[in-house]
Amino acid sequence: MTAEHYTPAAGLFDAWADDVLHGKPPELWTPGAGFHSVELGPGLVVLVGGAPGAGKTALAMQWTVDALRADESLRVLVSNVEMAPRTLLDRQLARLAGVDASWIRKRMLAGQEYRVRAGLDELRRVSERLAFHTGPPVLADVARSVDAFGARFLVADYVQRFTIGNGDALDRRAELDGIMGHFRRFADAGLGVLAVSAVARQKGRTGSNYAGLGLASFRGSSELEYGADSCWTLSKDDAPDQWGAVNLTCQKNRHGETPSLLLTFDAARQTFTVANTGGGTAGAVTVPGRVSAVPDAFDLGGTPYNEADGEDGLF
Repeated sequence: MTAEHYTPAAGLFDAWADDVLHGKPPELWTPGAGFHSVELGPGLVVLVGGAPGAGKTALAMQWTVDALRADESLRVLVSNVEMAPRTLLDRQLARLAGVDASWIRKRMLAGQEYRVRAGLDELRRVSERLAFHTGPPVLADVARSVDAFGARFLVADYVQRFTIGNGDALDRRAELDGIMGHFRRFADAGLGVLAVSAVARQKGRTGSNYAGLGLASFRGSSELEYGADSCWTLSKDDAPDQWGAVNLTCQKNRHGETPSLLLTFDAARQTFTVANTGGGTAGAVTVPGRVSAVPDAFDLGGTPYNEADGEDGLF
């Protein structure tokens, strides 16, 4: 006799209804001020894509570190195939201290030590709960690192550089299908996943570029956008002003609206700031005046960045 693979609604209705009325809401991790529409949490796969230089890694690490700062029980494993752990920490220190990342990289800290120490103290506070995968970008090895560290949140940066590691010779599209399949299994086991993705150039009348990114822009396989719970794209604003406008657009969300956020990206300090804090549907954004690029400086006991900081004897 053929096995029956279905569940009558009546058989699960009472337990489901009781959970609706009396159950706990899903656990979500806070990705930082203004990013309440970005849902990071156990069981969720979030995909972020953008052109080279758009700030994908900076945004992913900002969300990650701010989630660690907000939830003292959270443990995170970061698997970045392009940047060493020290480089990632340098960039987060620049953000938290409100100091130019190039100064930190070159260890030119004269006059800014108080800010840097405040940032170091904040990173030290989360350092026991943050780990970096230093093995090969093979998901089997990454999974072992997740288990060994006891991580609940995995950051994979970026998807197209990982392999499954099962020994089979797969074409790249099949490999990417398998990678998203593994991320989904990780999520089904209770892990939260933030996956950073490259995007494909879009063809237009003037050639190919990264304008007009959409759900089909994630490079390599449609399984990427199908398998994720939410998909976000980062694209630089085409406006002629110089205030660093970036659009963060939700292209897909299984659990709610698809908002679009207008951000400012201070590349020198590796900091994204939400310019409009409203929700709404994609495209519903407002253009603000210039906003502070260092939202954390006050919290850490430093002073806010101002345009004269480059004249403080650092050069």
